[in-house]
Amino acid sequence: MNASKQVIRFLLNERLVELDFRDHPELKPTTTVLNYLRSLPFHKGVKEGCAEGDCGACTVVIAENQNRKLVYKTVDSCLVFLPMLHGKQLITVEHLANGNELHPVQQAMVDQNGSQCGYCTPGIVMSLFGLYKNQHQPSSEVIKDALTGNLCRCTGYRPIADAASGACVFHGVDKFSTAETETLKSLDSLNIHKTHIEIHTSTQHYYKPFTLTDALEFRRKHPDALITGGSTDVALRQTKKKELLEKIIDISDVDDLKTMEEHKDTFRIGAGVNMERLLHFSASRLPALYKMLKIFGSLQIRNLATIGGNIGSASPIGDTLPLLMAYKANLKLQSITGVRFCRIEDFITGYRTTDLKTDEMITEIVISKPPANRIIRSYKVSRRKDLDISTVSAGFSLLTVNGNVDDIVLAFGGMAAQPARATKTELFLKGKPWAEDTVFEAMEKLYHEFTPLSDARAHADYRCLVARNLLLKFFEDSKGLSL
Repeated sequence: MNASKQVIRFLLNERLVELDFRDHPELKPTTTVLNYLRSLPFHKGVKEGCAEGDCGACTVVIAENQNRKLVYKTVDSCLVFLPMLHGKQLITVEHLANGNELHPVQQAMVDQNGSQCGYCTPGIVMSLFGLYKNQHQPSSEVIKDALTGNLCRCTGYRPIADAASGACVFHGVDKFSTAETETLKSLDSLNIHKTHIEIHTSTQHYYKPFTLTDALEFRRKHPDALITGGSTDVALRQTKKKELLEKIIDISDVDDLKTMEEHKDTFRIGAGVNMERLLHFSASRLPALYKMLKIFGSLQIRNLATIGGNIGSASPIGDTLPLLMAYKANLKLQSITGVRFCRIEDFITGYRTTDLKTDEMITEIVISKPPANRIIRSYKVSRRKDLDISTVSAGFSLLTVNGNVDDIVLAFGGMAAQPARATKTELFLKGKPWAEDTVFEAMEKLYHEFTPLSDARAHADYRCLVARNLLLKFFEDSKGLSL
């Protein structure tokens, strides 16, 4: 094998790092960026709090060259595998100061007394740095969203939010913007003649393609490999369940999977599009999806998690799945030999099982533009608003003609072993008036349609009650809208 295919290259601040895994037996291809940084001298600012992307103590910023401009993204380093840094710049809290001069976000934290015990402070500072590079005079809503993924038990968030408001007034100007031209040149040199990466150790095989053709070829050759786009789900199998991930195909840098297109009648979304980009794309195009993504994880999670990964995990409580059923989305499934399309509700066949063939990948999500008079809503019931798994989620779609139900989708997560439609209740409603009496009858049928499990989040009866009441909420929300 070409030796260069076992080497990853990235910038650690301004310093070029070349890692040949054959020379570093202490590192695995699935070593997280968090653990790598903690192994280095003078890089102990990054902390492990939860190892699952919830606390933000390990937040770092990754900068990439996009259209001749550096784009900065905050991420949880406990979820990022080392090869995902290839061709990028990694920035940690140790890199922010300019000599003895603190970065504006650091100085603002000092001025506003934004730190007490200090354990979470480096992660918070890095979230503020990401905000500083992407927003000028951000609103309180934007500041809160940027800090949602950082937990602090000491200070309270008022001084931290004040620090954000006070710091983010310089249009992102700092030593990084001054050095941007040189950084872009360095990243260009890392990405020139870029070819796929194959890292082999005695226990693991890690394949990193950069083209769709290479990705599909790896899929054909290694049908037993895990496919990861953002690793927010796959990484937990290692960090929390202590699994050895023997084979991985990392498609996080396949640009062919990151396209978003609006056509006359459809939206076509690449499976590798992360949730933060999809959030902005959907704002004026798919408002129900936008509303759901606003409370999808945290900014650090949305910068990593992909729409294809959320679908492919086939979780019974996956946030996007019931809503995509309501949108009647189709999936483009591709192999090296061909393409087929599948309705999303047919794609998921059971508990975390799908109709995906051993040589196929999800490459695109296709959503037909809903007619103006179709009402689509998403709902999520959880113990807290942000960074929580659904107890019950729902995606509803309604089309009426002359006040009667012409077409309806009632899709739920958390009610069965897989996201599922309440088909009996849908059948009962079809053709009937969309009116309070009809809905109350449908609610009773819906209460008995599923047999959910009782678990640590909720009792089965509670889930049935929530599902029933969400239908009533949907009815109330539809009042006054075009029906």
